[in-house]
Amino acid sequence: MDRPIRTEDDLLAIFHDACSTNQLLGVESEKFGIVAATGVPVQYAGVPASVATIFEGLCAKFGWRELNEKAGAPVVALERIGVGGRVAQITLEPGAQLELSGEALPDVHGIEREADEHLREVAAACEGLGIAWVAMGFHPLATQAELSWVPKDRYSVMRDYFPTRGTRGLDMMRRTATVQVNLDFSSEADALRKLRIGMKLAPLATAIFANSPLVEGRATGRACERACVWLDADPDRTGLLPQLWREDATFRDYAEWALDVPMYLFKRGGTVFGNTGQTFRSFWTDGFEGERPTTEDWKMHLATLFPETRLKTTIEMRSVDSQPKSTYSALAALWAGLFYDGAALDAAEAMVAPFGHDDLVRARVDISVRGIGAELGGAKVRELAERLLEIAAGGLGRRAVLDAEGRDERRYLDSVIGLVSRGESPASALMARLAGSLDRAAILEAGRADA
Repeated sequence: MDRPIRTEDDLLAIFHDACSTNQLLGVESEKFGIVAATGVPVQYAGVPASVATIFEGLCAKFGWRELNEKAGAPVVALERIGVGGRVAQITLEPGAQLELSGEALPDVHGIEREADEHLREVAAACEGLGIAWVAMGFHPLATQAELSWVPKDRYSVMRDYFPTRGTRGLDMMRRTATVQVNLDFSSEADALRKLRIGMKLAPLATAIFANSPLVEGRATGRACERACVWLDADPDRTGLLPQLWREDATFRDYAEWALDVPMYLFKRGGTVFGNTGQTFRSFWTDGFEGERPTTEDWKMHLATLFPETRLKTTIEMRSVDSQPKSTYSALAALWAGLFYDGAALDAAEAMVAPFGHDDLVRARVDISVRGIGAELGGAKVRELAERLLEIAAGGLGRRAVLDAEGRDERRYLDSVIGLVSRGESPASALMARLAGSLDRAAILEAGRADA
């Protein structure tokens, strides 16, 4: 229920109310739609091969229902209620990247099944449209001018605001794609511990899953263009938040940071108030055009913050490029193995304890270029990644969650364990599949989301 924010407790309630012992997993994954015959990005509407057409097919064939921001506004998302009332959505990023916001599921086996079902449904909804779905961290072909804008209130504000904060904000909005894993926390201390460890592990995850070596049809020589973008998007709301690394950090500390980040907008009914640049703290103390903040305004604001690990009603691990099917479930397996087993969490914390903020900042730059071949605090990222995957596998083994064939979740790590053992990443594997050919058809085949 929406209500005015009057006290600090009203700000913190969203976090306290989310504490849970469920240990569920939710995956949000984005991909690019490209018209195979022309290389043109899938547009929002106005042509046969559009998001609007795909949404119509998903609703007609698979029971999704349309969502819009207000009555009569364009459709910007789909929703479906699953078993036990669990909600899944298909949403759109600003450049019409298609995003599955999956159900909260108990294990990685369920994540794998959900991904398979989603890809089958999207393929069926696109039948006859000639659309190739590509899973990379940066659009391999499109220029900014070739992309449409999704008609969502927040995106129009961000379009004007980001260029005032950095040089790559519009690329972040429209030409990047990610996959993130959302995890439960059991208490305030557990949440802040996972946030702190997640921040320090984020560059390693970026390296293991680096998958954006192409820009506008050419090889850049960088493993992770998406990581480059995030280094220069908006310093106020991105990064590693070292002020929250103290072992006694609390929900209040996260809220204090969030209060001082500039806002984008808030809504009252069908009216949008663009208060770009006003911090939420100022909105709370001074108001805006006679309006005062509510709990829904606070939730919206928290969703516009983009640190590498984010706190909302879950811990969101956000540092990874979009992945093809072959490595997709490995990311959920990594975080489940590390964060849902006590011994693994202890080992991961000990591994990253020596690394300070300056070490990680330098490593983020190095990793964006060299990926798994980079260094972190004088150590080789490849060796750290091998150790991290070993820790995660141990945690999954102790979880011992079996599928119908008696296999535990460790098998989902095999794809990235193999890559890392060879000093490779999805980016280098993609370039190997291209074998020097950068024509459009080769790029679309090498980057297939279902590969």
